[in-house]
Amino acid sequence: MTEEISIGDFVLSGGEIAAAAVIEAVVRLRDDVLGNDGSATSDSFEPEREGGLDCAWYTRPAEFRGLGVPAVLMSGHHADIEKWRRENARERTQRYRPDLVKDGESSQDR
Repeated sequence: MTEEISIGDFVLSGGEIAAAAVIEAVVRLRDDVLGNDGSATSDSFEPEREGGLDCAWYTRPAEFRGLGVPAVLMSGHHADIEKWRRENARERTQRYRPDLVKDGESSQDR
């Protein structure tokens, strides 16, 4: 029996990139593949995110081409950082995946 897997609504010239995406999605769920085995449970769409998107993530440098990392993320205040991440994830879900939003709330509000 042949199974069909979709990775989205677009057309590719070959199957290599699609195969790589499927491999990446599956392999990262195996133990010892990620540096922290719990990392995959907080990805977008996972139960910890209640089906919504993850927040934006930043890397170095702290400023690039006039765009900077939000000050709260540089503050070291863990409670404020977590609050920012929840709010940012909610905003990103509403902006980029409104299909995941129910009754005016993101899936993360449920």
